[in-house]
Amino acid sequence: MTIAYIMAPGRGDTDQVLARFAAALVARGLNCHGVVQINTDRGEEHPCDMDVQVLPDGAVFRISQSLGPEARGCRLDPDALECAVAEVASGFDTSADILVLNKFGKHEADGRGFRDLIGEAVSHDIPVAVAVNSMNEAAFLEFASGLAVKVAPTVEALAAWFQTLGKGAAHDAPAGGTLAL
Repeated sequence: MTIAYIMAPGRGDTDQVLARFAAALVARGLNCHGVVQINTDRGEEHPCDMDVQVLPDGAVFRISQSLGPEARGCRLDPDALECAVAEVASGFDTSADILVLNKFGKHEADGRGFRDLIGEAVSHDIPVAVAVNSMNEAAFLEFASGLAVKVAPTVEALAAWFQTLGKGAAHDAPAGGTLAL
């Protein structure tokens, strides 16, 4: 399967898994594109700040907005997200080893965000690793059209999936050809 998706029950867990997975790939010299999410705690009374960093070491975009202490709506800043999408798309290289994305969320489910880039990666036989939440899983699976496999939300499980594609042994892999994590 060309697309691996992870789901984790804890808030921010998928962000940490994808960030560690991407860091391991980049450390191995693999051509890793996409974004990982970095959440910054602001204390008990405030929701975290959400930033995405363009891989491998590009710009950081704040994708959350402050809506005030009583707000309960979505804090995503759609303009900031689209800036991050444009940054990744402008640097996307069809020789990439993998595309890692922080989330297939509501924007992607509605046809925006990273949706077109996922399609482009798949059309060039570039694997995609992405997080999906339960609210968007049905839309994601419909979009993926049978090309996705659910993987346990661990770095090790993502690495095992990646290696089944013949990708994890690239570059400076040790004897045995596995991705060291």
